[in-house]
Amino acid sequence: MFGIRFIKFDATTHAIVYKKGKLKREGRGLAFYFHAPTTSIVAVPTGSKDIQFIFHNTTADYQAVSIQGQITYKIEDPRQIAEMLDFSVDVRGNYKSDDPEKLGQRLINEAQASVSSYMQNLELREALKKAKEIEEHIFTGLTASRAVKLVGVVPLSVNVMAVKPAPEMAKALETKTREDLLKDADEAIYRRRKFAVEEEQKIKESELNTEIAVEEKKKQIAEKKMESQLLTAHNDRKLREIKVDADIAVEQQKQGLIDMQAAHMRKEADAKAYVLDATLTPYKGFDWKLLMAINTKGNDAQSNIALAFRELAEKAENISNLSITPELLTSLVQQQKTAK
Repeated sequence: MFGIRFIKFDATTHAIVYKKGKLKREGRGLAFYFHAPTTSIVAVPTGSKDIQFIFHNTTADYQAVSIQGQITYKIEDPRQIAEMLDFSVDVRGNYKSDDPEKLGQRLINEAQASVSSYMQNLELREALKKAKEIEEHIFTGLTASRAVKLVGVVPLSVNVMAVKPAPEMAKALETKTREDLLKDADEAIYRRRKFAVEEEQKIKESELNTEIAVEEKKKQIAEKKMESQLLTAHNDRKLREIKVDADIAVEQQKQGLIDMQAAHMRKEADAKAYVLDATLTPYKGFDWKLLMAINTKGNDAQSNIALAFRELAEKAENISNLSITPELLTSLVQQQKTAK
């Protein structure tokens, strides 16, 4: 009635009210009545918003790639963007122009421009692996973009979901990748077999080295045993030589003792001979019969019989006949025994 309307905005929408071309009020979450014919209302959303993007670029090897992702942004200065774009609404709160939708496309265009030069320095295979770097280039480009700053927009984050080649190139890459994978698998099998052979060779070499080391140790042990035996034989020979030298020394000492005993016996014999000679020398001129007669033991019957038989023997050539009966000898012996 009379053009009076009521409108209400949520807490994330910044409303700017102009009446007859002059600023009447502004703020978030406003609810008010207004006169429609003389009032203009601008509604700027200040909450964060996500926009999906997909655009195409060309790599250094002239291959087309599509980059798909999402940009999250928010409007930081509502009045500034309201001056650059038409965010005015009608009495029902609907935007009168498509400028709010154009904001998202502007951001996408800026994102594509910021990454275009980077993609032109990458080859296809390399570009497919650079999603993280592409994110960083887009975010840096949006943050530094003068056009983005003029509309009062602040980028919050950039996420790149996929970097894809053209379908026919994707198929070719898939085939090439499959062949490479099969080749890598064959090479892995070859390397594994080669490794197994090398390891077996190392094991055999280790066993041979062990056997060589064992034989070397046995040789050393044998040499040590031989050295020990030679040393033992040398010591035994030394001991025998020492024993022989000791025996020779003992025999020499015995010989010296025998020589001393012989010399002593010779001296003793010489002394006895000297005494005997000195004793018998005075009797050399006497008749033995006289010596027998003066002998204190020379008067016994046996001595006399022996003396008689001796004289008979000396004069045997003068005796023609001599009879000595057993009875005579027996009687003489018995007389001798009786005399004792």
